[in-house]
Amino acid sequence: MTADPTRKTVALFGMFGVGNLGNECTLRAIIPNLRRFLPNAQVSCICGGPDETALSCNVPAIDIRGMSLPPLDNRLLRLLRRLFIGTLVELGRWVRAIKTLAGTDMLVMTGTGMLSDVGIPPFGLHYDILRWSIAAKVCRCKLLFVSVGAGPIRRPLSKAFVKAVLSLADYRSYRDIFSKNFAEGMGITTKGDNVYPDLAFSLPDSMLPTVRARDGRNTIIGIGLITHDTSRSTQETVESIYHDYIANMATFVRWLIEHNYTVRFLIGDVVYDNRARQDLRALLERSGLSYESGQIIDEPARSVDELLLQLGETDIVVASRFHNVLLALRLGKPVVAISFHEKVDSLMSAMGMTQFCQDIENVDVDKLIHQLATLEENADSIKRDLDRQSEVYRRHLGEQYEHIFQSAPRPQA
Repeated sequence: MTADPTRKTVALFGMFGVGNLGNECTLRAIIPNLRRFLPNAQVSCICGGPDETALSCNVPAIDIRGMSLPPLDNRLLRLLRRLFIGTLVELGRWVRAIKTLAGTDMLVMTGTGMLSDVGIPPFGLHYDILRWSIAAKVCRCKLLFVSVGAGPIRRPLSKAFVKAVLSLADYRSYRDIFSKNFAEGMGITTKGDNVYPDLAFSLPDSMLPTVRARDGRNTIIGIGLITHDTSRSTQETVESIYHDYIANMATFVRWLIEHNYTVRFLIGDVVYDNRARQDLRALLERSGLSYESGQIIDEPARSVDELLLQLGETDIVVASRFHNVLLALRLGKPVVAISFHEKVDSLMSAMGMTQFCQDIENVDVDKLIHQLATLEENADSIKRDLDRQSEVYRRHLGEQYEHIFQSAPRPQA
């Protein structure tokens, strides 16, 4: 049987299957939209957790790196292994990438914050993206960066890698003005590039939970937690900032309980955010607050579907993780964002919610209480505005999908 020459083969690249629910949303959004325009396409994933991705999305998946070497404690042995065995392993990764993309029509870098260096060393994901991007060009495979977040990047080598891969792209779009401006500041010519919303705004309606009407129950406040990183601070101050953040969240939660709200804790990463959950719980219990009263719901989501259901049950959300904020807005929930990154600031500004944003390094609990009261007072009108803006974003993303999957650009030589 001969292969169908009209059938497109599309590889989706991203850190999927590793517990980051925001990344999973991106994948769950793009696959059905891809199939809407290319129903017969052969879709695969190149990702961080191929087994989990293949199971949850029913597509073939391979690991971004393939073979990995076990860690060594001895510095000399690590150096010797890197010089000899490591070189052969890396050569094998390049050959594997080229073999994988041979005959592939498109390699799609699917949104997410892959082009910043928050928690990403130069020879981590950025080098992986460079390897696969060059392999795509060798194989004459179209290279698309779709609604990606870019910056900030502090490490010169990471910046060089990111600039190189964006220069190789046949198509580029950014999820906010900050990302486009950052790319331009690196020397990328962005004249033909567009800004489109984050892909998670295009999640199909079938995935979204039914938002129940109020039934006289206590107002449920979703508290989205994050184990704060070094994106806006030095390593020396990050732990101090993190502990202040947890302490402020504990103060706010106690106020909510005292005023007869119900609190539901939310996370956006099933691996990293457990520390914040546990630290907050320990602080609350030390202050005498009992989880047994029923006013605190602490059931960490394990999947995008569970997170969406939990968000659907809230009335107002106070969150830090980018996609916790985004999904709440997509569901029409009034949100206060405790922002740790410029992408959160940009999202809240674009949705007309700038006045409901605070910096994670300077959380003001009194202001937070005032913001909550304002959201409650104006909840109906805010929901209408959010629903209207989300619909605009969905339409814009539909235009992008149609462009890249039905009239995709020719690959550069």
